[in-house]
Amino acid sequence: MKITNIKTYPINVGTGTQLVIKIETDATIYGWGASGLSGRELAVIGAIEHFKPLLIGKDPNQIGAIWQDLYRGQYFEGGRVLTAAISAIDIALYDIKGKYLGIPVYELLGGKQRDFVECFASVRFSTLDELLRLSKGLVNEGWNMLRLAPAEFEEQTDKTIFEPRESIATIADWVTKLRQEIGPKITIGIDYHTRLTLPETYSFINRMPTGTIDFIEEPIRDENPEAYEALRKLINVPFAIGEEFSSKWQFLPFLERNIAQYARVDVCNVGGLTEAMKVASLAEAHYIDLMPHNPLGPICTAATIHLAAACPNFSWLEEVNTGAHVLTNDPKFYPVQPKLEGTRYKILDSPGLGVEFNEEYAKSLSFRPTEIPRLRRKDGSFTNW
Repeated sequence: MKITNIKTYPINVGTGTQLVIKIETDATIYGWGASGLSGRELAVIGAIEHFKPLLIGKDPNQIGAIWQDLYRGQYFEGGRVLTAAISAIDIALYDIKGKYLGIPVYELLGGKQRDFVECFASVRFSTLDELLRLSKGLVNEGWNMLRLAPAEFEEQTDKTIFEPRESIATIADWVTKLRQEIGPKITIGIDYHTRLTLPETYSFINRMPTGTIDFIEEPIRDENPEAYEALRKLINVPFAIGEEFSSKWQFLPFLERNIAQYARVDVCNVGGLTEAMKVASLAEAHYIDLMPHNPLGPICTAATIHLAAACPNFSWLEEVNTGAHVLTNDPKFYPVQPKLEGTRYKILDSPGLGVEFNEEYAKSLSFRPTEIPRLRRKDGSFTNW
C-alpha cells in the first residue's frame, strides 16, 4: 500500500474555521486528519504542500518513521505551523492503518483502558445572568464539571477594550456567586485565555474564597516556563496548561517542574497521536492527568477519544458544543462522527477513527479566512484575546 495523494479542505463551520485533510492510497483506503491551528489554515496548507512530494509513494503504515522524517527533515524543525500539518497527516495515517487492519485506532495505541470518555462542559458568558443560567442548565442536564470562559468585555459598547483589573474584580465576584448557587460538588475551572499577568492572576485568586475554583487554565502566556513557575509558588489553585504546545519538548519543563497539574494536550497541534502519546507518558511519569484541548470538529474529537481510551492518566475531554456555543460538528460536513451520550463519549469499535467527512459538500463552498478578535487596553496598547 502506497500514498497516492493528499487533499486539503479548509472550511467555515459555525463562527470558526477548520482544516480537514484526506490521505489517499492505491488500496482505495483513505484517512481523515485535521489541523488545530485555527485562523492559520492557509499557512498549514502551505506546509502540507511542502510535505506532499515527500509522502507520495510512501507506505502509510510506517507512521513513526514518517513523523520523524517530516519533523527532522528540514533545518528549522518543529514550530506550530509545521506540527499542525504533521498532526493532520499523522492522524490520517492512523485512520488508514486502523481501516487497513480492521481495528479502531486505540488498538494501535495499546488498547482501551476505559469504556467511555468523560467530558467537561464549556460555559462562555458575558453577564452574571448568563453565567448562572447556562451553568445551572448544564448541571441540571447532568454535567458535573464546568470550564468557564469569561467574555464580559463583549457586553461593552466597545467590545475591543479589555482592562484586566476591572475584569478580575467582576469575574471573581460572579464566580463566587456561581459557587454559592451550585454548591461544592461541581468541579469548576476557568480559562482566562492568557489575558492576565502574574500579579493580576494572584489578585484574581485571592479575591475568591478558597475552594471557589478547582483549576485555572492559561492565565498568562506560556512562552516563559519560569514565569509560570513563579506564579505556581504564589497561588494554590492547580494550573491547566499546554493547549498551544507543539511538541513534547515544549511540555517538558512544565511537567518536570510540576508547573502544570493538568496537561491540555491538543492532538491536532502537538504532532498528532504519535507525539500526544509521548506527552501522555511524560505526564504519567509525573502523576499529571491529561485534559485535552478540543475546540474544533469531530476529527479532533475522534482522535482525542482514541488517545483518552489508551491512556491511564486522563481526566476530562473538552466539549464545546454545550451552552451558547455554536456547533463545530455540523452533520452536513460530518455525516459520521462520535456522538455525545449525556456528558460522555462511548468508546466504539469501528475501524480507524470512526469519522467521515463530506468532501463534495466542502468542495461546493468557498472558504473565508477569519481572524480572532483584537483586544486593547484603554490606553490603546494591545493585549491578548
